[in-house]
Amino acid sequence: MQDFNIKEYQAADDLLKDRVILITGASDGIGKAVAKEYARVGATVILHGRDTTKLETVYDEIVEAGYPQPAILPLNLVNASAEQFKSLAETIESELGQLDGILHNAGMLNELSPIEYTTSEDWHQVMQVNINSVYLITHACLPLLRRSTSASVIMTSSGVGRKGRAFWGPYAVSKFAVEGFMQVLSDELEGSNIRVNAINPGATRTKMRATAYPAEDKYQLITPQQVTPLYLYLMSDDSGSINGQSLDAQAPKK
Repeated sequence: MQDFNIKEYQAADDLLKDRVILITGASDGIGKAVAKEYARVGATVILHGRDTTKLETVYDEIVEAGYPQPAILPLNLVNASAEQFKSLAETIESELGQLDGILHNAGMLNELSPIEYTTSEDWHQVMQVNINSVYLITHACLPLLRRSTSASVIMTSSGVGRKGRAFWGPYAVSKFAVEGFMQVLSDELEGSNIRVNAINPGATRTKMRATAYPAEDKYQLITPQQVTPLYLYLMSDDSGSINGQSLDAQAPKK
């Protein structure tokens, strides 16, 4: 695992020019911040989420800023079928003609509780959103990614996906699975035009973080905008030699 100094990286204004990038969970938090940054440096972003109204707000903000016109692909990952994931990839191909990157940002956190009291419904929903959909989207989109001159897939990890902690249940287990999936896929694609890595954003001022730590002072946390440099770096050719790595968006606290 590597640390990334977010204070040193400067993204060129045309860093992702002519790239088409799918971002899951783009309606809020880190997904929204990264989508706007990708668009700012030239990418056509595909905004995924389950709340169309929120996605339209992100869409409008990108258009009003004068960035490339984005696309919206609403889909509820909890109950989406394999056919719907396949249809998602077909829509991208028919409407945009290419796909150069995926940021798997969507995530679900159930109520923190002991495994003993975790319901099977909670378990399956968290697994469906946090790891099953990552596989299903990636699998459906791999043919498109193979046609890109340089493609990047970024998955979202977590500290509890590296060392398990009590009460984090299916969320922690799903993030361990993300780390494993990233390692397997990146090894399979080594030497190809597709790179696969993971990012642990760390403690960030998001709704999910507030759910997990309701008593925490959110103003002591960095904002989603402040972690975007690593997402820019890993999606671009600046990180062309990086594959199979799990990186931290924030340096560990000393």
